[in-house]
Amino acid sequence: MDVKTAFLYGDLDETIYMTRPEDFVSKTKPSQVCLLKKSLYGLKQAPRQWYKRFDTLITSLGFNKSKYDACFYFSSENIDTTVYLLLYVDDMLIASKDMSRIRDLKKKLKFEFEMKDLGNAKRILGIEILRVREKSRLCLFQSKYLSKLVDRFAMKNCKPANVPLSSSFVLFAALSSKTLEENRLMKTVPYSSAVGSIMYSMISARPDLAQAISVMSRYMANPRKGHWNAM
Repeated sequence: MDVKTAFLYGDLDETIYMTRPEDFVSKTKPSQVCLLKKSLYGLKQAPRQWYKRFDTLITSLGFNKSKYDACFYFSSENIDTTVYLLLYVDDMLIASKDMSRIRDLKKKLKFEFEMKDLGNAKRILGIEILRVREKSRLCLFQSKYLSKLVDRFAMKNCKPANVPLSSSFVLFAALSSKTLEENRLMKTVPYSSAVGSIMYSMISARPDLAQAISVMSRYMANPRKGHWNAM
């Protein structure tokens, strides 16, 4: 489910004025300003006010908020009829064994917000979802996300590896200063960005990358050419 123009639904808790749009400036009273009655995109309060509006609605429908994640909700029913809802800004994932309860929740949400029903979840936040119903299996993978990383960091022609970090790479923190050539090279290398991007995949769907990322993260302050080769 996707909420259209979600930030416009937020109610303001404070008095906020804005400069009038150029085409709406009065010639007789050019110093007049606008008093905002609702949240707007670009307003720093907008994301939180949208969340507060949604939180008030979903809890009024009988949902409980997780103690560990403020954007994860669940209905307090038995296991066969429980509905789970995960909110990420204006996107939602809804899950339940009882399809009638999912339909009922969607109907109530659509009454409050203009929404687009995207059907069965196939992809969210760069994570692809594959459902094999006959085997009761749910698979998460990120082949498209990782392919984009390969393009982004110009690694299409790199030699592939069978494991995340080959034992042939013996990495250590450099004690001596870099050569002038290496210093120039590493200034052009987005090492920290690459580590962070791969770390997202590790958290989302590739826990097998954890050891490699743990090792590579140790050298973010002063990466050498050997560290980039290992990447």
